[in-house]
Amino acid sequence: MTPQEYNEYIAVHGTVIDNSPEHRFMHEASQEAIRITMEINSSYHTPEELRSLLSRLTGMEIDSSVGLFPPVYSDYGKNLHIGRNVFINMGCKFQDQGGIFIGDGSLIGHNCVMATINHDPDPAKRGSMTFRPIRIGKDVWIGANVTITPGVTVGDGATIAAGAVVTKDVEPRTIVGGVPARFIKKI
Repeated sequence: MTPQEYNEYIAVHGTVIDNSPEHRFMHEASQEAIRITMEINSSYHTPEELRSLLSRLTGMEIDSSVGLFPPVYSDYGKNLHIGRNVFINMGCKFQDQGGIFIGDGSLIGHNCVMATINHDPDPAKRGSMTFRPIRIGKDVWIGANVTITPGVTVGDGATIAAGAVVTKDVEPRTIVGGVPARFIKKI
């Protein structure tokens, strides 16, 4: 199975059964992501070197306008899509098997977590997983220590206040905050 085949499988089926070929592929692919993120995080790299390492992690060319302050973590990488003029601050964690799409001009604050996986609630099936993509629009500002849960779409120009836990879609040009995140005001 290739990363493209796996991503297509996830997009169509949205579920991986424990101990299935897809489950085994996911665990094997995570080892490459761990190696690359450890390389990113273990020593100083120029911005150009960081973009090259991000390109290896994602399997896609990262635009020269993208900025990253390590450390950064991903447990897959091959379903992480980063637009132009994106800045990712220190300590971010991307659980991207379900797909994370970050739009042009977005700013991701310190220690953000974007998780696209849920485990089966039945303890007997807990090793099985469901996947839903996270979509971050253009020119979004995500504050420090924000958690975004599976299936959330954040509209263009939105702001998510520091510390928020986003469990529902965020309308364009709005500010949300809190746990769970709630509408604060229109921009």
